[in-house]
Amino acid sequence: MRWPSLMKPILPSRWNLTPRQAVRVQERLRDLVVLSDRFAPIRYVAGADIAFDPETQTAFGGVIVYRFPDLREVERRMARRKLRFPYVPGLLSFRECPILIAAFARLRTKPDLFLIDGHGRAHPRLFGIACHMGVLFDKPAIGCAKSLLVGEHREPASRAGSATSLYFRGERVGRVLRTRDGVKPIYVTQGHRVSLETAVKLVRQCVDGFRIPKPTREADHYVRDLRRAYQQSLRRRQPFDLSGSLLLNE
Repeated sequence: MRWPSLMKPILPSRWNLTPRQAVRVQERLRDLVVLSDRFAPIRYVAGADIAFDPETQTAFGGVIVYRFPDLREVERRMARRKLRFPYVPGLLSFRECPILIAAFARLRTKPDLFLIDGHGRAHPRLFGIACHMGVLFDKPAIGCAKSLLVGEHREPASRAGSATSLYFRGERVGRVLRTRDGVKPIYVTQGHRVSLETAVKLVRQCVDGFRIPKPTREADHYVRDLRRAYQQSLRRRQPFDLSGSLLLNE
């Protein structure tokens, strides 16, 4: 039985673009980003991530929905597809958004907040994947990245909960948050419809004793497991288990 999709982008998108065209799309959509709190009470948060198989140029997108704030898993969905857009720094969302959109389309639970493994405003054109996904769905979105993409910052204090501001070209574009004592910090950036202060607060509520917040950490594990299963199926010449997945353009 096919369930009607609860999660469809509100904006139409073209993905067969040249890099130059993609830059123009980023610059146009950037004007739609809302940097203040505009959301209803959050009941469900979705963590999303991508993994790639370089040999076959196949991407796996995964999304896991949790109740908030107790972080009890509600459901997880995946999709896979061949990559179409080339690897171009600063334009990675044009490779990754289509597969994430396909995974979100399979959800039966409508999340109130997106936590994306990647950056939002901390981006060369202030429009990373968290902004892109947030604007396309017009949903509150936060970028939660493991490493620095652009900007400068002071090192936060070593205790968990410490944070410093991330600046890019004189503008504050994120917060550098230490989630565990003495462990490398993470980078929290606005995607859409959430203030920076609230973004940090929400991310802290999703931390459960590990460096990476639970929604994006588990989404990362999910897509890595999917990629591993796919690679094993190729080696064994067995069909890949598509339960819970969506197979596109193959």
